Amino acid sequence: MDYLSIVARGGWLMLPIFICSLIAVFIIIERFLVLRRARMDVGQFMLKIKSILHRGDVEGVRSFCSQKESPLAHILKKAISKYEEGWDKVREAIENQGKIEIYNLEKRLNILATVAGIAPLIGFLGTVTGMILAFMRIESLGGNVNPSDLAGGIWQALLTTAFGLSVGIIAYGFYNYFVTRVARFVHELEMTSTEFLEILKGGGDRRRSGEQQRGQRQASRTVYEEDYFKEKEGS
Repeated sequence: MDYLSIVARGGWLMLPIFICSLIAVFIIIERFLVLRRARMDVGQFMLKIKSILHRGDVEGVRSFCSQKESPLAHILKKAISKYEEGWDKVREAIENQGKIEIYNLEKRLNILATVAGIAPLIGFLGTVTGMILAFMRIESLGGNVNPSDLAGGIWQALLTTAFGLSVGIIAYGFYNYFVTRVARFVHELEMTSTEFLEILKGGGDRRRSGEQQRGQRQASRTVYEEDYFKEKEGS
């Protein structure tokens, strides 16, 4: 007896279990690819961002982030695009884009969790209906059955439970794995976004300080020139 014939003996409820398995496989592969693209060396990335910002090249930061396809790069690109509009706009851009990126990381995980819960339940339903049919057969034979008749009906009824549990266990394991990885990504995004805000704030303070110093030097030069011309007129 081959694998397909065993599956067929499980009854029509094997079909929804099989569909659940296909859905789970699709989501697992798709999430693996998404999280793989989201992975990056955050330390090296932020060192490059700091280096560009210290040169005062805001457009360079936007260009550098555009070259990356990670959630962090998307957040910082959105934030730096609001740099000229003020501190509050930058913070708001980080919060809004962060929500979008977190949603993209968590997308379809609820479906995987649903598959993990539904597949075993469908399996149990198949077992219960199979046992009902087995006892109905016993009743129709007036109790004149041998152990082989019962064994055949019971193992067929248990097939759906076995397959449903198999799909559910695998789906639940990968669901927890993805949730853990997404939580790590979210923590990384929060910490790095905070660091980026501090860098921007420090850069803005340095720029304002430089403008104030230039203004003071200009004012001093103007006063000096006025005193010089007054002395010339007096002489």
